[in-house]
Amino acid sequence: MTDLRARFAAFREQNPKTRIRTAAREMGVSEGELVATGVDGDATPLARPGSNWREIIPELEALGEVMALTRNDACVHEKHGAYEGAETDLPHGMANVVGDPIDLRLFCARWRFGFAVATPSEAGRDGLRRSLQFFDAYGDAVHKVFLTRTSDVDAFEALVARHAAEDFAMEVEPRPEPAAETPDAEIDREAFLTAWAGLQDTHDFFPLLRDFGVSRTQALRFAEGRFTERAEPIAARRALEAAAETETPIMVFVGNRGAIQIHTGPVKKLVEHGPWFNVLDPGFNLHLDETQIAEAWVVVKPTEDGDVTALEVYDADGQQIVQFFGERKPGKAELESWREIVRGLPRQEAVAA
Repeated sequence: MTDLRARFAAFREQNPKTRIRTAAREMGVSEGELVATGVDGDATPLARPGSNWREIIPELEALGEVMALTRNDACVHEKHGAYEGAETDLPHGMANVVGDPIDLRLFCARWRFGFAVATPSEAGRDGLRRSLQFFDAYGDAVHKVFLTRTSDVDAFEALVARHAAEDFAMEVEPRPEPAAETPDAEIDREAFLTAWAGLQDTHDFFPLLRDFGVSRTQALRFAEGRFTERAEPIAARRALEAAAETETPIMVFVGNRGAIQIHTGPVKKLVEHGPWFNVLDPGFNLHLDETQIAEAWVVVKPTEDGDVTALEVYDADGQQIVQFFGERKPGKAELESWREIVRGLPRQEAVAA
């Protein structure tokens, strides 16, 4: 660990503005390993690997207003609010936060490490910016909670005291090679599309993929011309611009293997900065690296309430970057204004099967 701190110090001297996530990648280590050394501020390990991370989720409400951050390599989703409406008695190690405005789906069975971090910062209270940071078995960040100036620091310190790990070792696992897709010829495409046509809820889509052994981008290819259309990569920007211009409330989903974070509502202030296209609204920020967009798809899923249309965005490895929907609730039809936005998005020509 001392050696890693020294390596980071040398790296930071040459790259003073590089963020810790990028620094970890360029150094060939994980972000979690760097955080554990304390290079980003004093880091107190929480619980122990193998603990039930869901126990912490309901306690976050006591912190008051915080900033929740979930990201992947190409998109960062930041939302201000309180962790209200926690649900932790869900199968498969899941937990939900279903408050307004913070809305999360947390796959806590995939969480391995957690830290309470106090980073020196003039923007933080008492010269410190306090956060809770959670990582998976590979040391990749899955979810972070940052205190704001109105957060309850005493509640934060009490939470840390309850969950601090007495014995801790940061031993990350090597990332496995990506699983290969099932060959197209081994999948009953017509049966898959028939099952797609029979969907009753958007939440049934992932089980459909699992049942047929189909990857997400493979499914989009199979359904092209029936339930899906290729869009230009610029479609993500165009959808945000149109939503802002027409004041159409939308839903923005950003996730990784450990968490999905959702914004529901309008978007207003859109700003381009380098490769990033940003939403910079009070209470909600989105940062989308457009250079990493390899594919965009318009996707239609049948439900009991009528068709639901999404714009789904993927990187070159077929990993989902972000999803956009029109704002909707169960029992209500999709907004016509959202459908109008989707109809206006630039399309690509279909690729012959």
